[in-house]
Amino acid sequence: MLSPTIPFRLSSSTRLAQLETFAVCAFAFVLPQFEAPKNLLWIAYALLWIINRWRARDFGGPWDSWDSLIAVWIASGYVSALYAGLHRSEWVSAFDVLRYGSILWFMRRSGYSETTLRYLLACLVIGTLAALLRGYYELHFVPRADRQPRNLGLNSVGHVNHSAIYVAITFGAALAWVRGAWRTDRPTHRAIGVALCTAFVLSIFVMESRATVGVSLVVGLVLLGIYASRSGRRPWKVLAGATLFIAAMAIVRPEVVEKNSLRLKENNLFAFRDNIWRAGLAAWRQYPAFGVGMGNYGMIDYTRLEQWSDARGETLDRTRVLPQAHAHSLYINTLVERGAAGLLAVLTVLAAWGWSLGRSIPATNDSPVRWAYWGGALAAWLVAVLVGFVNTTLHHEHALISMLLLGGWLSLSRSPPPKSGTHT
Repeated sequence: MLSPTIPFRLSSSTRLAQLETFAVCAFAFVLPQFEAPKNLLWIAYALLWIINRWRARDFGGPWDSWDSLIAVWIASGYVSALYAGLHRSEWVSAFDVLRYGSILWFMRRSGYSETTLRYLLACLVIGTLAALLRGYYELHFVPRADRQPRNLGLNSVGHVNHSAIYVAITFGAALAWVRGAWRTDRPTHRAIGVALCTAFVLSIFVMESRATVGVSLVVGLVLLGIYASRSGRRPWKVLAGATLFIAAMAIVRPEVVEKNSLRLKENNLFAFRDNIWRAGLAAWRQYPAFGVGMGNYGMIDYTRLEQWSDARGETLDRTRVLPQAHAHSLYINTLVERGAAGLLAVLTVLAAWGWSLGRSIPATNDSPVRWAYWGGALAAWLVAVLVGFVNTTLHHEHALISMLLLGGWLSLSRSPPPKSGTHT
């Protein structure tokens, strides 16, 4: 079992503590927008976090099973690099696991007050909104040099599918905040919250990631359904709302629905992902324990596939495999790049993540901050697990936002919620 311990509480009265808070909030704000500032702020945050805990002689309590799990998760990337079957980007790419694993460790042991976590959440949401506004501006007003159609995306996140994943996670956190604060918020604040959630959902539709659109609906249903059940009310309103929403999609038929219909007519529901997966699994057969190395998926080409097939006495059918830069699947990408050992580490993290959410669902009268971090961590988990079947989730920016939310929730869940009216 992953047991909680009482966390260290960071005093906000010192200059270094204020700088740490600024660093993590600025990091959250620039995360979907700018590459270089994001990396510099991560380094600044890590240094300030360590200095502040060293000065306090308290790193957040004794070592526990969560710490061991995070350490194994980070180590799995470097073990894969050490024993990688192919060699190019494995050591540099393993840094990605170190970065988001460290964010989880820092956040979980941070001891931040609910006030600090509220600022951090606001920076995550506003940063995503700012990145979307830039994306819409570029979509409508900045033509591409190659004259190809432009997709809506977040500048620092990149590909439209990955941008949709990031927005879906932010949507989950925002929706959980709005629902948790609904009883006490003023009508103006409610309207702003609903408008933000609506903007995120519409943007996910514009991005046309079929899996993310579907899972975003699941996120909304699960969050609102759980809140309704915790409050003792019947969840029929949630189901009725979902039914009306699906009916509206069937009538309006947005582009993402048309895209799915076209794929079905072409008998290509997975958009050639099955061929991509076969190519990856062929490489995994060569290096089953530790994989080809993180970042080396793109080195799997037809020449190597044919060499491996010939060595096994098989004939490669080129029409059934498709080399790509990554697997378009969290599970297959992890299996191919980090082998069975790396996949086991990721599955264990996902299992512990889900268990931590299921064992400590907030009460209806808990603060909006607790609901937001629990709901955000739940949304990130649902996106990673479900969208992960057909897209490579849980890496780079959407892994970092996931770990900010999960770490914040784990930090909150280590201590009892403050009494009503005493939230800090």
